[in-house]
Amino acid sequence: MNIGVLLSGNGVFDGAELQETVFVLAAIDRHGATATCMAPNIDQHHVINHLTGEEMPEQRNVLVEAARVARGAIRDVDTVGADELDAVVLPGGFGAAKNLTTWAFDGPSGTVHDGTAKLLRSMHAAGKPIVGLCMAPVVIAKSFQDHNVQATLTVGSTHEASPYDIAGINQGVEATGAIPKAATLREIVIDNPNRIITAPCYMMEGSISQVQSNVDQAIDALFIMLRSQQ
Repeated sequence: MNIGVLLSGNGVFDGAELQETVFVLAAIDRHGATATCMAPNIDQHHVINHLTGEEMPEQRNVLVEAARVARGAIRDVDTVGADELDAVVLPGGFGAAKNLTTWAFDGPSGTVHDGTAKLLRSMHAAGKPIVGLCMAPVVIAKSFQDHNVQATLTVGSTHEASPYDIAGINQGVEATGAIPKAATLREIVIDNPNRIITAPCYMMEGSISQVQSNVDQAIDALFIMLRSQQ
């Protein structure tokens, strides 16, 4: 099986969440599948100094930065077709809301990267699963806005500690036409009709091992879904 892993850069504050990404790649390998990493060949919205949290006066490319975590084995998402993949996984990180979409700045009224939306819509049309972790479910919600797909998604729960405004993000998800559903760091949400799996991961307060367990839950559910159709 070939699982696409769609990255939004390199580093939680301006790209893909590295720990979630590594957990995804390890889980895919553990299931005996191949991971195909990909990212848009576009400039990042901005570059954040991960030591200070301050914006840096420079520009970086999303594909080039994502190649760091992919160890150079990565493709431009615009060149990848749904016919090449069995599923797609989107790790989280602020890059999902800054580079794959403009959600961080414009909320649900923002835009989504064309190549990303095209691939996700093609995967859905082919009945192939999509997994969104952390903040990445908003990319899924934006990709299917006004496309007659009402996905059920999670970005976390308001009933346990989170560093983010889960209620506000849920309102934005609803505005796209998707259905937000609460999930803790010990839970995932499976939308069987749309073959979409989402997990909150670092949207909730938790340890690195708890996040790894949540990623593993999502990827295990993905392979159950994939093998059930064989």
